[in-house]
Amino acid sequence: MATDSVLLAAVSVLSICQQLYFAGQVGLARKKYKIIPPAITGSPAFERVFRAQQNCVEFYPIFLVTFWMSGWFFNQGIAAFLGLTYMYARHKYFFGYSESAQKRIIGFRMSLVALALLVIQAIVGIVNNLLDEYMDFNIFKKLHHLF
Repeated sequence: MATDSVLLAAVSVLSICQQLYFAGQVGLARKKYKIIPPAITGSPAFERVFRAQQNCVEFYPIFLVTFWMSGWFFNQGIAAFLGLTYMYARHKYFFGYSESAQKRIIGFRMSLVALALLVIQAIVGIVNNLLDEYMDFNIFKKLHHLF
């Protein structure tokens, strides 16, 4: 069972490392701008780094759930690709936001597209599995027979 999800696990571990890296960047910014915890305000440059990291944390549970559901119920390879795409987008978002609030937009939009595709993939996979389990109707098998 575990080996069936190795791509999902690998991307999840990478995403955890990314979250830890973003948190570390906040720590470095605290030192650089002399912001002592628990303060979260001060230099606008620190506040951008802090907000970028917090926004990434806020989206992280949504990403993980949709990522795993997408991989389990639809296609692990496509989910892994979309997961890596999401991580790249979050990287662009984080470092763009760290420079200026305006530079976060491209990364934010890219991450929303990746999340939307993961959600769609998860929904299609779950619906197909429900139909197959309770109505003996598998959309993927029907499509495979047509093509």
